[in-house]
Amino acid sequence: MSGNTSRERYEAFAALHEQNNVFVMPNAFDGLSAAVFAEAGFKAVATSSAAFAATLGRLDGRHAISRDEHLAHAQLLSRTSRLPVNGDFEDGYGEAPDDVAATVRAAIAAGLSGIGIEDTSANPDQPIRDFDEAVERVRHAAAAARGQIVLTGRTDNFIQGRPDLDDTVRRLTAFAEAGADVLFAPYLPDLDAIATVVKAVAPKPVNVLMGWSSGTFTLDDVQRAGARRISLGVDPYLHSLSALRTAAGKLAGGDLAALPTTMGFELLQAL
Repeated sequence: MSGNTSRERYEAFAALHEQNNVFVMPNAFDGLSAAVFAEAGFKAVATSSAAFAATLGRLDGRHAISRDEHLAHAQLLSRTSRLPVNGDFEDGYGEAPDDVAATVRAAIAAGLSGIGIEDTSANPDQPIRDFDEAVERVRHAAAAARGQIVLTGRTDNFIQGRPDLDDTVRRLTAFAEAGADVLFAPYLPDLDAIATVVKAVAPKPVNVLMGWSSGTFTLDDVQRAGARRISLGVDPYLHSLSALRTAAGKLAGGDLAALPTTMGFELLQAL
């Protein structure tokens, strides 16, 4: 357990980014998955906007989840894990920079230890916000976050079909200068790209996403590239669904033993 109060959890989370070794921050998708990660010994967990949206039958990145819904979800993960929680809060839930600052303040009030603000727009025709607008949103978020919550500034260029490393570095550098504590660009294509980002925003820490299109990096690879934090995104949720989908196919074919209760109901209750 990282601490009983919100302040203690925030300080423990911030300290993780100051150590020399990279740490893994898995993304939980419900209360029990957060408890499982805590039992395994992780020091912090994160929400995944994609996984949370999917559990509600909605699409990620389309403003289909409200700020209040995501705050309640993050608080659930905090209660069941008793760990610092980093909120994957899409674009900050609002059109104006002041709205983003209000979201950060709400996350602080809800007891979160970290929050991510990305440069997406929820508009499929123009999914990435203009540079100046994106920077201003991070600037307002940083003013609200300072000393109370770890702010991650994130650009989704590579996720949204804009594999422009130069623009990615430009955005992350500007987010760092605007006050973001951690910088993040999901699905950088290789270790050289990670190292380029790390060098550009140094000494601020960089988060790397390990996922279905991020390459086959090891923890040592990421450590050598200089990143400080690894998140898993939607992958823990997809892993659980993949196991269920395989078992469902067998069960539909008549295999009544396709759903082994390997964890056991007693452990579920204990967690």
